[in-house]
Amino acid sequence: MSTDDRSSATPTGATDDGGGDESLVDVRNLQTTFFTDKETIRAIDGIDFTIDPGETVGIVGESGSGKSVTARSLMGLIESPGRVLRGSSIRYRDLDTVRSFADAFSGRTVSVADLESRYDPVRVFDQTAATPAEFGYADPADVPLVDVVAAGYGDEVGLTSGDECVFVLDGDAGDPSSIRRGFVELTRVSGEAQRKMRGGRISMVFQDPLTSLNPVYTVGNQIKESLSLHQGLTGKEATQEAADLLEAVGIPDARRRVNEYPHQFSGGMRQRAVIAMALACEPDVLICDEPTTALDVTIQAQILDLIAEIQETRDVAVMFITHDMGVIADVSDRVNVMYAGEIVESADVEPLFANPKHPYTEGLLNSIPGGQVGGRLATIDGSVPTPNEEPTYCRFAPRCPKAFEECEAVHPIPVPVDETADDHTAACLLYPEDESTEAAIARHRGRSHGGERE
Repeated sequence: MSTDDRSSATPTGATDDGGGDESLVDVRNLQTTFFTDKETIRAIDGIDFTIDPGETVGIVGESGSGKSVTARSLMGLIESPGRVLRGSSIRYRDLDTVRSFADAFSGRTVSVADLESRYDPVRVFDQTAATPAEFGYADPADVPLVDVVAAGYGDEVGLTSGDECVFVLDGDAGDPSSIRRGFVELTRVSGEAQRKMRGGRISMVFQDPLTSLNPVYTVGNQIKESLSLHQGLTGKEATQEAADLLEAVGIPDARRRVNEYPHQFSGGMRQRAVIAMALACEPDVLICDEPTTALDVTIQAQILDLIAEIQETRDVAVMFITHDMGVIADVSDRVNVMYAGEIVESADVEPLFANPKHPYTEGLLNSIPGGQVGGRLATIDGSVPTPNEEPTYCRFAPRCPKAFEECEAVHPIPVPVDETADDHTAACLLYPEDESTEAAIARHRGRSHGGERE
């Protein structure tokens, strides 16, 4: 998505980051780009979504849609030639974490109220390449200063230095116990702050456990390393905790298995061990990147049951990435459908499966084996394109059975599928469906050129 056609997940003027009933993770305008010698690949092109405490958010799409890059962006694992671009924001809004980081990294904590008292955010748009439309507004005066500085533009005008990662919205930045609202900006964490966040607050279960486990160290030693880094456990205490974690994820005879090497574990046991490593630091968010792809159906079901049990007993939020719509139906509360670096449909799991709106989602559901009565398995012709240029059209149009002329000239952005469905959006010129096609196209075209937020 280009820098002038974003649709934020947060209502106009909202700066309500912090505690309470708000989202735990708030991703805004995430752009992750890989700069190769041959081309620039816009792997994640301006996506917005949230993860609430204790819920499971599914991200689904074909290979190449950007699912794993999204996960790595949240974890801070994007390596050269890739980088998360300025203008992106990933806000971690757990209040205890905000207070803890404000105490541990006082030099990297900033009071937004102090910034607002001495700086007019409109000046940022005069002095940088930022545009109000990038934040979902038409008028620069409407853009909250916190949005501007969290996205990195305050660095260009000397308002921030590039090192600040804790933003305090309500309370005294110098007195962590007084903080009532704020967030840790994950696109700006580094060094010790990043080590505390990665694993300590957000953990990840990778697709292939063989690449996640070091073959020359015992499974127990690898779990104990996490326990030592994040909880300070060593010696017998760490060994006992490692065995308890293996037992908690269903590995039999855990006291003995803790001293075995990855090659001595079966595929399902290795994945359980990786989950145990991810749980070693009691994270608030568990990112599962296709954790069942390499497993047979029986073991896959066991791993899904295990993740559900962990979520229930530990109250962990889960971001579950897969290309399998059947798995998404089983595990998710909400679903984001990705295509070519963009989220093309977002909804609660039941309405999405009962009444999919985007033609791509319809195609994915129609291609589930067993859903057809006789005949050949339905497929989506073609393949996911490489998003190597700024979109000025619908990237799915070449494969879409419902495409029409304007799909080649107007880039659709996420809009409510109708006026009553703010929690069900689709990036398609056919929506909102309670408007005429001409009015819907005009809405997308207007928003693509910097129209105001809904």
